[in-house]
Amino acid sequence: MAVESNYTVTGMTCGHCAASVREEISEIAGVQGVDVNVETGAVTVTSDADLDRAAVDAAVKEAGYALA
Repeated sequence: MAVESNYTVTGMTCGHCAASVREEISEIAGVQGVDVNVETGAVTVTSDADLDRAAVDAAVKEAGYALA
């Protein structure tokens, strides 16, 4: 059963930003999908289990952004 987690990422301004965030979060084990809305900063992650917020935070930082 898939689990959806919602986050807010600050600093994104364009499609390239969203792609970077999507790519880094997708590398976390168990992630099945990542939906990013640049305008609102909303990021919805679908995974096979609850995600560790620290892992998501690290992935977002690796992309050059921050969790709100």
